[in-house]
Amino acid sequence: MQSRIALRDDRAAALALGLIPDTALPAFDIYVDLLCRWQDIKNLVGPRTLDHVWTRHVADSAQLLPLAPTARKWIDIGTGAGFPGLVLAILLRGRPDCEIHLIESNSRKCAFLRAVSRETGAHAQIHAGRIEDILPRLGEADVITARALAPLTELLALGKDLLRTGAIGIFPKGQDLEAELTVAAKSWNIDYHIVPSVTDPQGRICIVRQLREHGSDHG
Repeated sequence: MQSRIALRDDRAAALALGLIPDTALPAFDIYVDLLCRWQDIKNLVGPRTLDHVWTRHVADSAQLLPLAPTARKWIDIGTGAGFPGLVLAILLRGRPDCEIHLIESNSRKCAFLRAVSRETGAHAQIHAGRIEDILPRLGEADVITARALAPLTELLALGKDLLRTGAIGIFPKGQDLEAELTVAAKSWNIDYHIVPSVTDPQGRICIVRQLREHGSDHG
């Protein structure tokens, strides 16, 4: 069971990063409270990360928004408990021109996502099902993102149609990013750059701007 003191201290640490505006704080308090209450029966996140949910999950997700501040349509694949997609949806509540799509195959997690979206007023569109089935139905997007879902080469394969039609990929990664890029480069020509995570000294964020499969004449 997470301790109130640990959560309070972690909340303060997350807010000190300047990624969560005061106007969004009540919604994130609701989100974290629901996460803690649902965790025992739904196993939404790794139990060892729960005491650090504010920095490890909320702020870690919030740092993606400044990387594409003008993006209108985000698609988060394999969203799990809503990181980063639902965090972004809360932050973008004041932008009615924005669409946030969350794809998750686990029905229990989808129920949680709907509960949080309802209680916080986040305008997330939640799609229950397999990424391969749902993604083609959503049309073009500005950003595709995924966190703690799969190695980079698999993410590129899932998102290739979007990345070829103008979307950028924003993929938080850990210390194995270079190895993942080496593997991905065997199949793809990737135009990317890397920015450091502000929440994890070992974390990096890989931003993919263009993608072309080896042997393909398509951009």
